[in-house]
Amino acid sequence: MKQQIEELLQSAVDALKSDGTLPAEVEPRVQLDRPRDKSHGDFATNLAMMLAKPAKQNPRALAEAIIQAIPANSVIAKAEIAGPGFINFTLNQAQLIAQLEQAWADERCGVIAAEQPQTVVIDYSSPNLAKEMHVGHLRSTIIGDAVARTLSLQGHRVIRQNHVGDWGTQFGMLLAHMEDQIQDGDSPEFALSDLETFYKAAKKRFDDEDGFADRARSLVVKLQGGDAHCQKLWQQFIHTSLAHCQEVYDRLGVQLVRDDVMAESAYNDDLHQVVADLREKGLLVEDQGAQCVFLDEFKGKEDEPLPIIVQKKDGGFLYATTDLAAVRYRTGALQADRVIYVVDARQSLHFQQIFTLSRKAGYADESVSLEHLGFGMVLGKDGRPYKSRDGGVTKLADLLDESERRAAELIASKNTDLSAEDQARVAEVVGISSVKYADLSKNRTSDYVFDWDTMLSFEGNTAPYLLYANTRVNSLFQKAGLAPSDIQAEFVLATEQDEALAGKLAQFPEIIASVGNKGMPHFLCGYLFELAGAFSSFYEACPILNSEDEALKMSRLKLAALTARILETGLGLLGIPTLERM
Repeated sequence: MKQQIEELLQSAVDALKSDGTLPAEVEPRVQLDRPRDKSHGDFATNLAMMLAKPAKQNPRALAEAIIQAIPANSVIAKAEIAGPGFINFTLNQAQLIAQLEQAWADERCGVIAAEQPQTVVIDYSSPNLAKEMHVGHLRSTIIGDAVARTLSLQGHRVIRQNHVGDWGTQFGMLLAHMEDQIQDGDSPEFALSDLETFYKAAKKRFDDEDGFADRARSLVVKLQGGDAHCQKLWQQFIHTSLAHCQEVYDRLGVQLVRDDVMAESAYNDDLHQVVADLREKGLLVEDQGAQCVFLDEFKGKEDEPLPIIVQKKDGGFLYATTDLAAVRYRTGALQADRVIYVVDARQSLHFQQIFTLSRKAGYADESVSLEHLGFGMVLGKDGRPYKSRDGGVTKLADLLDESERRAAELIASKNTDLSAEDQARVAEVVGISSVKYADLSKNRTSDYVFDWDTMLSFEGNTAPYLLYANTRVNSLFQKAGLAPSDIQAEFVLATEQDEALAGKLAQFPEIIASVGNKGMPHFLCGYLFELAGAFSSFYEACPILNSEDEALKMSRLKLAALTARILETGLGLLGIPTLERM
């Protein structure tokens, strides 16, 4: 409905340009917003105020002209001018009911599949191997998963890419330490049983032990040269690390599998070609023996161009080279229309440079969208990056264990009649979902403070609140002795609360479009919280099972059933399973 009204407004603008009321050269961006105050209608626009100056007209007079120029339609019940020139629109109830019926009959809950589906490559999670995933990997992993699920719901072809770090100097360090462990009698499997301990021990030797760093660097050269012994040990690291990652992905309910891994090493054979392409385009400059690109678009504090180093003096390559090869692969081999990188906001300059250089190199033309979905950090209550109790980086697996433990204590304190087995299942879902939802409900561009008490609360915009709200909706059908599929009634919007809930349900496709376009899962979280609140108000104000009007009773059960479906669909897009009981 929002799109329909925007199209009607665009038709009105075109008509006013034709009759000379508006200058022919104006090309306004027609945009609708939803007023916070329901008395201001269902949608509002400041279009008249935007156009008043170029049209040299009073905004309210222009607003009246826009209203008069809107074509006849069945969508808008009322259009009114407010304040200095806002136009408020109230929807036709029959149109609202028609949209609800469409959502009811559709497994996508009214989300229309894209007319021109895109191939979308989304790069997310991307841990460094040979170390266990830590809390710093949480945001990329779950934000990327939510965006990927949303784009799939919209009908796009989504290709997940887990660009894991599995190459470089650190692997020489690890290989050298592994050789010594094996010489001392340990098997590779035993030596790697605690990746974090292994990595710290190797790093300490690299920093402190005479000759170890030189030996590590020589092993990197052997590894990159295809030495069979080094390759075998390296593969052991990769296998063990990816197994650890998959355990975390499975616990988080994230749709990443081994086949989605496209590691840095996968591009190794293409790196010389990237350098050759840049040289052929006349973009390469040798600077102190290194091969660099200097782009006029990116300059330092003293207005000097910033270098993008693609090959070091010793012939080695850098992240930039690999990222350029990845763009080349994704637009060429994968035929991507849109490439999304869900990576820490601190990498913003790097991606701006890579995207600009990719276009100059011919790896991505203007028809391909290259997007960096940056995100802020997870902070402790002290305002610093979140740490474990001992001050170290928190392993993601340990964080999830702690959340499940706290959720189990919370569930047990509620005097529940659930069996021990059911309590354990509820604690698992609540624990994992609380960590995920606390993150996803925040604007991804901002830092946020990790707070156990807030995220596990049954009040406010939290996972426990939404999970419980969904069980309340479903309990109606248990009491009624009906299944949602038994309902054959039509929607009847008899009261303000009926209509308020219906209006909120009808917003779901609009919210999904925003999440897909902007990569902002917190839009969906905010909507689900508002939907649960609208249902609560509806439930308290409107008799349902004891309504004397059978048609109204069945309509309200139908509204409840659609609420549950949209809550479950929305939570599913966030990677959060729902529960039958809590």
